Amino acid sequence: HLNRPAAMAVDPATRELFVADGYGNHRVIVFDAETGAYKRHWGANGRPPGQAGVRPFDTPVHCVRLSRDGLVYVCDRKNNRIQVFRKDGTFVRELMVAPETRGNGSTWDVDLSTDSGQTHLYTADGENNQVWLLMRESGRVLGAFGRRGRSAGQFHWVHNMAVDSGGNIYTTEVDTGKRVQKFVLTSR
Repeated sequence: HLNRPAAMAVDPATRELFVADGYGNHRVIVFDAETGAYKRHWGANGRPPGQAGVRPFDTPVHCVRLSRDGLVYVCDRKNNRIQVFRKDGTFVRELMVAPETRGNGSTWDVDLSTDSGQTHLYTADGENNQVWLLMRESGRVLGAFGRRGRSAGQFHWVHNMAVDSGGNIYTTEVDTGKRVQKFVLTSR
């Protein structure tokens, strides 16, 4: 059973639905996108949820995104990390983002750049109210934009994001932010 899932992504190649079953079950679960049949699930580090010796997804598994090269990116919000898996649940690596962040954590949503290699990773950080720009392969932080506030370009609980085919970034805010902002890519 799902317990307050936070996000989902469909893989058109395998016709699988990946769900960040995050607020209650703290796992990724995969279904057949056409029939709804259960296929597999995993927790932190690709291990069964609750396995001893693994720092669990004990906080919302808040996002799931698929890259063109077959990787699954999962936001472990309060642990300030993005975990990367193969589609079968095999753990690949962990990317830390603003690890000193407390409260609700730094990794609320993630999306990939639109260049052919999807070189960059962007993550919405609702606690620090900014969007981080990272190198996808290494997790090295290149910079960030935004800050706490209610004016254009500022955020109040930036919650979700998406990148369009032109590389523009759209963000949404929750609580009393209640708005969408568009950030236009000005150079490549």
